[in-house]
Amino acid sequence: MARIAPEIGSWFENFDTGDLFEVVAVDYQGHSIEIQYLDGTVDEIEFDSWPQLPVIGAAPPEDANAGYGRLAEEMQDAEDGGYRSPVLSPAQNAVDRLEGDSFSGTDEGY
Repeated sequence: MARIAPEIGSWFENFDTGDLFEVVAVDYQGHSIEIQYLDGTVDEIEFDSWPQLPVIGAAPPEDANAGYGRLAEEMQDAEDGGYRSPVLSPAQNAVDRLEGDSFSGTDEGY
């Protein structure tokens, strides 16, 4: 039986079916909990049903974003692909933009 409160971002395993799911929303006014399984399926559970569920807290799976599909992979690729900010590129970081190579009126080059 579920003894852990459902919090957004928490992972659980249904020990009857072995399904892993994440709590993605808690609607206090509507008295419901929205969950998402690894395959992307979204389901809603009533607050009153939560304590009777055969679930235990679980560690997030290795690919915790699997339920979000291709978008999660693209976001991960952008993060791992060495994204360079157009504002702060390695050739022109913030200090270089502020100071430049030299200032006119200084004693550089004399």
